[in-house]
Amino acid sequence: MKSRFEFSLEKPAVTAAIAPKKIVIASRESRLAMWQAEHIRDRLSGLYPGAEVGILGMTTRGDQILDRPLSQIGGKGLFIKELEVAMQEGRADLAVHSLKDVPMEMPEGFSLTAITARENPRDAFVSNKYAGLDDLPAGAVVGTSSLRREAILRAKYPQLKIEPLRGNLDTRLRKLDDGQYDAIILAAAGLIRLGLKDRIKTVLTPEQSLPAPGQGALGIEILAARADAEAFIAPLADAETTHCVRAERAFSRALGGSCQVPLGGYAIIENGLLWLRGFVATPDGKEMVADELRGNPEDDETIGRTLAQMLRDKGADPILEKLACAS
Repeated sequence: MKSRFEFSLEKPAVTAAIAPKKIVIASRESRLAMWQAEHIRDRLSGLYPGAEVGILGMTTRGDQILDRPLSQIGGKGLFIKELEVAMQEGRADLAVHSLKDVPMEMPEGFSLTAITARENPRDAFVSNKYAGLDDLPAGAVVGTSSLRREAILRAKYPQLKIEPLRGNLDTRLRKLDDGQYDAIILAAAGLIRLGLKDRIKTVLTPEQSLPAPGQGALGIEILAARADAEAFIAPLADAETTHCVRAERAFSRALGGSCQVPLGGYAIIENGLLWLRGFVATPDGKEMVADELRGNPEDDETIGRTLAQMLRDKGADPILEKLACAS
């Protein structure tokens, strides 16, 4: 039985009898979120030219509370709750999310049904003055929105000053341009999607900054009871990306991954094998446990859970216990 937080790789046939006549997509109203919703709208319109496909733009609590780190105000669920209410009330048929912003376990009654082909999943170094992390002088201020990036930066570049960075993509770039930061770290995918690739000075390698689970991927959420929606959305799914994200999210879920846990998980399929790398750390970067595992892509979630246990065997539990006590 498929759990409410698993992606299905099965693609139910969409017959003329169940082809949708109208589809409403719920989305946050930020420029990036709307790009993502418009991308899915265009793909659905191409699949179902007779359907009316619209977008319901909404502001979420996560968009409104900008003066505190996300880890202090309730986590990633703040970006999706209002969209889920719209689906429950029948105002929307589906919601489009950046998967790295989606909690590892979905609320009862909802399902992550499909993910599309992944954009570049890596982190990007953005600066108006410096070419890369190694060029930053001691005391330089670097802005980041995640504990994962903070832990990596503090571990590898203890001479830098790491400061929180909230707001949508345009707001973060404006803060950099206003001189509040010497550099900021963003997801490369968002910059590329909005035509801002020229703002990227360096795309960080996984060795420099291991991406977050699901980074660069779009997920489509529906009500779990909507078998019709599952059927008409299924053709959007990308099998390779789905295997990778299933492994990443299973790894994170097994370690209690959330905004309060500095954790990276990144999978690729190489030479027919799924290669998953992962780490967990304290926010100060002083303690970090990392490992990797390869296996059959069909065993994606098993690989994720196994790698999580490997990290526990290497000492991840004391780190997780410290994080639990601090939250």
